[in-house]
Amino acid sequence: MKTFQQFITEVYDKDLEGQASRAPGEGGRIRAARKKREGYLAKQQQGQKPKVKAVGGGKTAPVKDYKPRKDIGTNKPRSRYQQQPTQDKGVKLSAREQQRKAAKERRAAKSGAKTKTADELLSKKAKKTVSPKYKQQKATGYTTAERQKITRAGQRLVKDIKQGKEKPISQYDPGIRKG
Repeated sequence: MKTFQQFITEVYDKDLEGQASRAPGEGGRIRAARKKREGYLAKQQQGQKPKVKAVGGGKTAPVKDYKPRKDIGTNKPRSRYQQQPTQDKGVKLSAREQQRKAAKERRAAKSGAKTKTADELLSKKAKKTVSPKYKQQKATGYTTAERQKITRAGQRLVKDIKQGKEKPISQYDPGIRKG
């Protein structure tokens, strides 16, 4: 049997440090960073294309890394993901209101309606899920301004065809070269 002194020296032994608790991640994070390019996630996500942005002229370039968040190293407060009560718990109802509430609950129970728990009442609505049929738009390599130029040139062409105007094709050239 160990004495208390032996136990304490063993617990705070420098050789055993870090075995009992998890070391924090880099940059003061609570857990280790989970970048796609590193560690086990890179193996999981092989075959995924790197994120790219349009740089103009039909060309794309890889996007920059995200900036680290300002709240690194702090735990999320419960109020961040669960709606908090707006009134005191001890809100008093008049006798008549209490009777009405009880009668309403009895009718609901009789009809088979499920009464919500406090957690269900306070939880925020679930986020809308994306349809599994959704296909992401293919990257053209054009910036927003370039896409607008091309679209408007096409709209001008259609409008002039409807009106019967004869103009050279160079009138509708948006002036963007891909290559």
